[in-house]
Amino acid sequence: MDANELRGKTPDQLRDELANLKKESFNLRFQQATGSLENTARMRSVKRDAARVKTILNEKAADAAKSEA
Repeated sequence: MDANELRGKTPDQLRDELANLKKESFNLRFQQATGSLENTARMRSVKRDAARVKTILNEKAADAAKSEA
């Protein structure tokens, strides 16, 4: 998932994507704790994707506040 793809989405779609990533992150942490996690690199990519989504959401909020002022 790249930032350009995320910039094309609406804030509601981004919030849904963030919720999905958080659920996936929880499930991966649970799998790691039980010892059944096979792809440990997926945890890192999910965490980074969530950070990207948060960054784009903050950019969109800043643009909206700037256009209102």
